[in-house]
Amino acid sequence: MSKIKIVCDSSAGLTEEEIKKYDITIVPLTVMIDGTVYTERETITNDQFPGMMEKAKSLPKTSQPPIGKFVEAFDKLGADGSQVLCVCMMESISGTVHAAEQAANMSSTDVTVVDSHTTDRCMAFQIIEAAKVIENGGSVEDAVAKMQDVFSKSKLFLAIDKLDNLVAGGRVNRFAGTLSKLLNIKVMLEIKDGEITIDSKGRGTKYIHKTWERILKQMADGPKVKAIGISDVQATKEVAWLKERLEKLFPDIDIVVRETVPIIATHTGMGANSLHYYTE
Repeated sequence: MSKIKIVCDSSAGLTEEEIKKYDITIVPLTVMIDGTVYTERETITNDQFPGMMEKAKSLPKTSQPPIGKFVEAFDKLGADGSQVLCVCMMESISGTVHAAEQAANMSSTDVTVVDSHTTDRCMAFQIIEAAKVIENGGSVEDAVAKMQDVFSKSKLFLAIDKLDNLVAGGRVNRFAGTLSKLLNIKVMLEIKDGEITIDSKGRGTKYIHKTWERILKQMADGPKVKAIGISDVQATKEVAWLKERLEKLFPDIDIVVRETVPIIATHTGMGANSLHYYTE
């Protein structure tokens, strides 16, 4: 029986320990800052990026991995007859999944490409559970079914502190961006069915805290929570506030906190922070 190997793009919020434990191959995205191209995990780290973005003359530009990078990874992993399961970030914010699909058609390896319909730590939840299925002898189809089940029970909320990057990237109109500066508007976004949606919006940090309290109550009153992650873009104070409350509600869960990847940070901007979790 052939072995199954997992590939994903670098937006997945996996820890280094998880990547090593499950032998996951990462195909990196790139980001261009003032004319210089940097490769995630190779020539720029998550921690380095926010400071570089803040000093940049213009908004950094992100790019999906070249098709050739995926072909190279697929061919190498399948050289021993192994199958490949490739998991990509949601199609609505990146064409990465389409690059992987094209590469799969060009590779001699048996590759299954899956749109995770999410990103960051919620994407990692799916990959980890798929890896466990494969580790226990499951097929690619079994792993994909598990990923779909995890996705159906996952939530991703994202608090935007400033709309500047969303405006500059063309994701909200400039009038909305100007209004946010005048009125100190904060926005809570949610990923639903692979799309970014507005959960709510209001004025000031107190509004964000009130919104987080509502979401935390939903978590506490709902199905049992299995895993939690927090990702941010230099939102240290807000992350500490959120983490403290989560730890009181879910003392037995190890909360993974990490600086998010450049492609996400570029769009969300400085001060953004997000909550990822999935349930039984």
